[in-house]
Amino acid sequence: MTPRSYDQYRPSFADRGHWNSPHVLRHRAETHGDRVYLDVPWTGESYSYAETLDLAERMARNLLAAGAIPGDRLLIMLPNCSAYILAWLGSSLARLAEVPINTAFRGSFLEHQARTVAPRLALIDPAYAERFAESAEAVRTVERFFLAGGTADERAAASATLQKAGFAVSGWEELLEESPAGGADLPAVRHSDLGSVFFTSGTTGLSKGVMMPHAHMYLFADQCVSLTRLSDADVYMSAGPLFHGNSHFLAAYPALIAGARYVLQERFSASAWSGQVRASGATVTNFVGVMMDFVWQQPPRPDDADNHLRCIFAAPTASGILEGFKQRFGVEAFVEVFGLTETCMPILSPYREGRPPGAAGLANRDWFDVRLVDPETDEEVPVDELGELVVRARHPWTQSVGYYNMPEATQQAWRNLWWHTGDGLRRDAEGWFYFVDRLKDAIRRRGENISSYEVEQALLGHPAVAEVAVVAVPADQEAGEDEVLAVIVPEPGTEIAAADLWAFADRRLPYFAVPRYLRFVAELPKTPSEKVRKVELRATGVAVGTDDRGPAPRRRHLQP
Repeated sequence: MTPRSYDQYRPSFADRGHWNSPHVLRHRAETHGDRVYLDVPWTGESYSYAETLDLAERMARNLLAAGAIPGDRLLIMLPNCSAYILAWLGSSLARLAEVPINTAFRGSFLEHQARTVAPRLALIDPAYAERFAESAEAVRTVERFFLAGGTADERAAASATLQKAGFAVSGWEELLEESPAGGADLPAVRHSDLGSVFFTSGTTGLSKGVMMPHAHMYLFADQCVSLTRLSDADVYMSAGPLFHGNSHFLAAYPALIAGARYVLQERFSASAWSGQVRASGATVTNFVGVMMDFVWQQPPRPDDADNHLRCIFAAPTASGILEGFKQRFGVEAFVEVFGLTETCMPILSPYREGRPPGAAGLANRDWFDVRLVDPETDEEVPVDELGELVVRARHPWTQSVGYYNMPEATQQAWRNLWWHTGDGLRRDAEGWFYFVDRLKDAIRRRGENISSYEVEQALLGHPAVAEVAVVAVPADQEAGEDEVLAVIVPEPGTEIAAADLWAFADRRLPYFAVPRYLRFVAELPKTPSEKVRKVELRATGVAVGTDDRGPAPRRRHLQP
């Protein structure tokens, strides 16, 4: 039997030289100028395609006037807001690379990412100024901070904090000022230029900055256009954080390509979701991780299906509730993919086509070479056997060009001229791919990927911790979510109270990375080469004597 493949993708822009957001934005400003592109319902803002282009071009010129040089990195640390969208598009027009930073990051998490990309300019919410002041030495490459959001008093306090730490500070409004006589010409942007650096925490090591050329970001977004059958008649609503691809290049950018209206919600709220879909007129939306399950757990309402919703892009789809969800909310189609920030989406599910339970989709063989291989030998495994997914693009610049300033990690991932995902999948004879397990030691919790290594390094900062191993243990939601277990060896002669270590972790880690479970042991199980046997820790799981803090709080961009 010849395996099937996903054959529905046709590029929206035929010339790959036009695969960059400046070209797409300018084209849509010509074809859809007066139509609304960006809709921010909780602030009452809306921007047409023409207005978006005008503001983004102003921002691009002012970023360059502030000292940025094409090729520089712009650090962005903002909650969901219109400023984020304009910063993305404005930095692209200036031929800068945006670097989105998770708004929960602080301490070593923030410092590592800032040091790695060495940004020249930064755009942040005033609420995060103290974090940058505390980590000032790690962000000394930043020549100027721009503040967006908050009250006048909050901006003044944040400005004083940053200035005291030795940084120059300006207001967001300066980036939107119109330059005299229209300003200088903006640089030409090529599809091969670096558009973004998105950090991913997919392995045991430090988080890595995925270098995404413009063509890579475009293909990601345009695949989503194909996957959801998005057109300029659609309204695409997204509630995920913009520092993740889920709402950025899998919602905001597909809407831009298609000429659709993009509705940006402040954050995800399972209890508010149905009303938001109805009020926005959304025809397409997306879920990631446990979001689908959280919505399903809400008490049913008689008007749940009173909406225009046509398609939900859910990765992964909670197959056990799929049919009930479609009926309850009146959804025509669910679509799913398997992909990584580094690879775009090499595996996609055809629109409205039934698929075997648990299947993520079919290989998009026109655009990617896809194999499942033995992770030890890189030899292809037979049908129905577990193998590591390896991928390579069939067209230039449509896949990550590596990890920013981390050549050894790039070389490791690109072994034998294939991108190694570290994810275990199997394929059936018909061609359907099924995710089985993570082969690399990553943790996914509350919609976030967590590096066990980074959590371990933070906990080792406690003076009474001699050794620590962090592993994933199952959570109680469908969709592959985890809880975090830390197994700790105290320093000889010391004792640690779980409450004290949790309090320490709260100051050193993003809220979602703080372990739910702590277990104190005399020694960690190790191999003869002194590597921790994490497989044994995972198998033991939440054993007797483990301290349980309770589930991670559903806050920020994941609300109950």
